[in-house]
Amino acid sequence: MPQKGFVTAEPFVPKGITLAELPAAVQHCKGCDLYQYATQAVAGEGPPTARVILVGEQPGDREDREGKPFVGPAGKLLDRALDEAGIERQDVYVTNAVKHFKFEERGKRRIHKKPSTGEIDACFPWLAVELAGLRPRIIVCLGATATRSVLGKDHRLLQHRGEFFAHSSGALATATVHPSSVLRSRDEESRHAAYDAFVRDLVAVRSKLKGRASTG
Repeated sequence: MPQKGFVTAEPFVPKGITLAELPAAVQHCKGCDLYQYATQAVAGEGPPTARVILVGEQPGDREDREGKPFVGPAGKLLDRALDEAGIERQDVYVTNAVKHFKFEERGKRRIHKKPSTGEIDACFPWLAVELAGLRPRIIVCLGATATRSVLGKDHRLLQHRGEFFAHSSGALATATVHPSSVLRSRDEESRHAAYDAFVRDLVAVRSKLKGRASTG
């Protein structure tokens, strides 16, 4: 969670805001400088009854233009992996730790740039609204930025990948790679191996979800 004294989105989060109100409210956020360059803020999306929340890093170029999370190539890979893992899409809410697209321009292209620690912390109040509104059973962190936001700076994704931890929201939290990292694999063989490992992590989420359902 963000520390006192840091730039933060907190003053821009309306008191008592609901999930339904969040997409409009987040457009007014000036909690960090990213709002000056992005097309729009991109809130999470999914049913309010979702038992799993998938937290990515930030919107990509296409998400920034369309205003929806995970609609690009990484989103398509994620949908396929969820299907193979047996996780119902109606059970999933997708969002990002940072709601504005951070990029650098190279000619006519906008190239993804990793959010800073300050930007991740500044945006946490919006993610907190989503967690409080959903009250999910399981939080799945996709990549290091989401892991930093949800589980803190001392959590090591590669060291603890696939493990489950109690979160202050009452959910179980786990971390795996971001689907975009699968797409960036150096060759087809590596890509298949990375994808299979990613699906296995999601299968573990499904199994844990069933276990939590049986215990209430």
